[in-house]
Amino acid sequence: MSDFINNFWSMYVVALTLLGIFGCLLLLIMVARKKVPSASDNTTGHVWDEDLRELNNPMPKWWMGLFVITVVFSLAYLVIYPGLGSYNGKLDWSQTGAYQKEVAKAQADLEPLYAKFTAMPTEEMAKDPQAMAIGERLFMNNCAQCHGSDARGGKSFPNLTDGDWLHGGTPEKIKETITNGRIGMMPPMAAAVGTGEDVRNVANYVLSLSGSPHDAVKASLGKSKFVACAACHGMDGKGNQAMGAPNLTDDVWLHGWGEQAIMNIVNNGKHNEMPAQKEKLTEAQIAVLASYVWSLSNTQTQK
Repeated sequence: MSDFINNFWSMYVVALTLLGIFGCLLLLIMVARKKVPSASDNTTGHVWDEDLRELNNPMPKWWMGLFVITVVFSLAYLVIYPGLGSYNGKLDWSQTGAYQKEVAKAQADLEPLYAKFTAMPTEEMAKDPQAMAIGERLFMNNCAQCHGSDARGGKSFPNLTDGDWLHGGTPEKIKETITNGRIGMMPPMAAAVGTGEDVRNVANYVLSLSGSPHDAVKASLGKSKFVACAACHGMDGKGNQAMGAPNLTDDVWLHGWGEQAIMNIVNNGKHNEMPAQKEKLTEAQIAVLASYVWSLSNTQTQK
């Protein structure tokens, strides 16, 4: 789709480009026809610093010819390739199209190799050094930007090595997550919990679920208010993988630890998104990548 919002800008670019090219051609013609009067000693008559004179040596014809060839080449290029506004050129070439062709060729070349791995169960693939080397490279190119090169994540980015999974850590769930992406959303819950002090009490109760340092009195007061959170996290606080609701009892804190961090989430909510990779990676690549990710928290399979 054209980046131009209407035809005016396309025509503006076309006019500006062609005027520039034909302007250069016109300038060359004018220079070629202009004859500078020459003195008997073949100088132009201009004198600088008393004794510096400019010789009347016109530019060689072959040099002028190169400029003309450049203009002709520019016109031919603009006919064949895009460059004149929204005109796509005779070859209909584009950077996107060239990239997609290269990707398709690379995928076709690698298909026999991936076919070997996709026939393996995930547990067996995780033991294959070649498959894991390819999976690691796929991870570095597509996942490490968020989850880190060591896959240990960071604040708001899950650690993939600890066995704590928001949506499930089975090979099938990991493939599903990589393929379709995930959208995690917790709405602001302060109004449902109650007053600001109620929010603080709930935060302490949440800390108590994992045995983290907390105020026991406030935690006891917050237990009844936790009902507003139980719809997603469960009355026992163990979460719900079907909804992507975190387990609050395992001392794993995705968005920060402590009373204030929990209060911020209750007050403001949270929105996280992992982009789908199905448009970037083939099904076979996703299978190898999922096996690599699965192996990160199942290291016993490597022994």
